Amino acid sequence: MAPTALFGGTFDPLHNGHLAVAREAADRFHLDRVLFVPAAHPPHKTRGAIAPYPDRVNMVELGCGEDPRFEASRIEAGQRRNYSIDTVERLDAAGAKPDFFLIGADAFAEIRTWHRWRDLIRAVEFIVVSRPGARFEVPLGALVRSLEGVWLNISSSDIRAKIAAGDTDVPVPAAVLRYIAEHGLYR
Repeated sequence: MAPTALFGGTFDPLHNGHLAVAREAADRFHLDRVLFVPAAHPPHKTRGAIAPYPDRVNMVELGCGEDPRFEASRIEAGQRRNYSIDTVERLDAAGAKPDFFLIGADAFAEIRTWHRWRDLIRAVEFIVVSRPGARFEVPLGALVRSLEGVWLNISSSDIRAKIAAGDTDVPVPAAVLRYIAEHGLYR
């Protein structure tokens, strides 16, 4: 079976940094597929996402059109509180278990606080995207590959703030920017 990485996140909105990281991971680790999984109700976000889940999935689908190795998933549609291990188990039950979990160093540094984290580190190997100065400890039993040199200083919250201020010069794919404008997101 072709190597696949799960790339989860709020993607509020999907931006060029997400795509650059996914492209570099696919190139360096010979991935046939990067499965973007927008979180329906991210448990680590107290206020939730700004854009509704269907809009975030649509934006991810538009952005994934830029690379044939990228695919958007709606596996979290209809889920209330959902955890990464739940997503991996649902994908496994559907015959699409990911080999890797693509994650930022800041999130991986908190892996021990995640729901059923021990099950997660047994289920997948991690590709950890490192930022300058980022530090994390690898838990015993976790398999980790480091992805360095692709960190881009792009923030979804900065993009949302710029759009709210009327600035459309933001680092998102053109199709995603059109979608944001057509649906009045982040205004």
